Order: sequence, then structure tokens, then C-alpha cells
Amino acid sequence: MSLSPPLWRQIQRKNFTSLEALCSFLEIEPSDSQKLLKKPSFPLNLPLRLAEKITKKNIDDPILLQFVPLLKEKDPSPLFVSDPVGDCQAQQSPKLLQKYSQRVLLITTGACAMHCRYCFRQNYSYEPATTGFTTELEAIRKNRECREVILSGGDPLSLDDRVLAKLIDEIEGIAHVKRLRFHSRFPIGIPERITESFLEILSSSSLQIYFVVHVNHPRELDKEVLSALKKIQKLGIPLLNQSVLLRGVNDSVEVLQELFERLVDHGITPYYLHQLDRVEGAAHFEVAEEKGLELMEELQKRLSGYAIPRYVREVPGHPSKTPLF
Repeated sequence: MSLSPPLWRQIQRKNFTSLEALCSFLEIEPSDSQKLLKKPSFPLNLPLRLAEKITKKNIDDPILLQFVPLLKEKDPSPLFVSDPVGDCQAQQSPKLLQKYSQRVLLITTGACAMHCRYCFRQNYSYEPATTGFTTELEAIRKNRECREVILSGGDPLSLDDRVLAKLIDEIEGIAHVKRLRFHSRFPIGIPERITESFLEILSSSSLQIYFVVHVNHPRELDKEVLSALKKIQKLGIPLLNQSVLLRGVNDSVEVLQELFERLVDHGITPYYLHQLDRVEGAAHFEVAEEKGLELMEELQKRLSGYAIPRYVREVPGHPSKTPLF
């Protein structure tokens, strides 16, 4: 007797992966549909929940811009490259990166809940041929300076709970590792992913866990999303947010102020505001650093210190994020 997939998997199957179907759902005018990229190399993948937040007939909607491929992705931009943050040079193995002291990043999967058009890892050569993390865990065991493991991807919450439980159990067995960090956008598109079994995995871990979400616009944070994140908070796990500064999405002081206030009103700390990583196809999202600095200066006048993220850029080969403000 086969078991039904968990609810979040059933919901994930409703993601829009057809541009034609999404255009019909959003009632995009034919003249505007001509501005969309019909066959992108990085495929469309948009949860229904986020699609429902897009204003109908509006091709400039800030949520649409984040997830729907535009013809602008094909504009030539020589400064924009396939690996803008130096992932390849940081590889210890296909699934393990180390850029910074005392912490490593585990590429848990290539799967995501959604495909962000500015994703810096959209060209990463994920390792589908091997299952499990034997090589990576052995490397972490040998690296006695490693204190923190970051679960990234793709999105680590794309893994089933039993796979995550096994992985976390193995990491807990490495004595010099003290902290575990999740980087996930899954709860923003499919909050049902925060299951009771996942919460049990978190609550039973002996590691200090940090949970980092990725939100760029205040409309992404609805009641159900915030309720799911609150369940993680109630376990005593710090919740942080990172955003990317994106033209047409959040490049105004009003939108950023609303976003950061909404986060801190629900106990989520704004952690980073990233200057755009220059990945191929994303040049139309770039905001000049000068404007970014102006936005940060104005936010500093309006918000409490804990509500202001660090404005940073990632420079390949540097030992840390580079502060811009």
C-alpha cells in the first residue's frame, strides 16, 4: 500500500512551470506577453501562493518581476557571469563549499520551492549522480576548525524530513561542529513545509540552530507565512532575513522600510541587504551602489538600529562579505 505524499509536496505540484498557463492565470495582455522570455535556460517555477499575490494584468508587479522570465534576460551584459560569487573556486567537493573561516556550506540539493530570476547559483553544476553526503561529512570531520555547517542548495527544505533528520544526526556526531544554519525560501512560497515532524527535528537537535529566510518585498509576508515562521521561533531558534536590492522590486525607501518593520514586528532580524550578485541574465535588476547607500542613509534616520540590515556585496575570494554601509 503506497502512502500519499505529504501536504506540502501536493501543494508544490501546483507550482506554475508553464509560462502560458501563468499568463492566463494573471490575465497578462498579449502586448505584455511579448516582453516575456518563452524558453529561458533557467526554467519558470513559481508557487501558486506567490502567483496569487501578483496583481492581475501588471507585468511590473514586484513579485512577478522576481520570478517570471523577461526578454531582458537576453540583453548582453559583459560584467554579468555564470559564477559571480566564486562558488566553483570554493568547492571542496561538488556538494561542499568553503569560502570563510570556521564554516562550510553544504549544497544539499539542486531543487528549490521557486526559481528567482536573479539566483546566483542558477548555473551551478549540481551533483545528481551520488546520493547522500558521505564525502562531505568526512571532509567536515577532518576540518577541525569548522564550527558551523550551512545547509543551502537549492533549498534544504526540498529534502524530505527523514533525509534531513539523518543528515542533521550525522552532523551532530561531529564534535567540533556547534552550529547549524538553514538558508531557505521555502516557507515564503509553501509555508505548509514547516511540518510537525520538521519542527520535531529542530527541537531535538543538540546543535545551536539559526534559520535564515529570504524575503525581498513586504507582500511576501502574509499571515500563514508568519505563522509558520513563528513555530520555528517558539523553539528558541533565531530567525534572520536576507534580501537582495532589486530594481523595480524594492529599490525605494518606502518598500524597504515597510519590509524591515514587518520583519521586526514579528521578531525576525533583518540580517543582510545584498547588492545584486552579477549573474548572467540579471543585469536589469541591478541598482547602483550610490542609490543603495542613499537608501541606507534614509533608513537609518527612520528605523531602530536592530531593524537595519548590513548592506553588503559578495566579492569572490574575499574572506567575508564586503560591507558597503
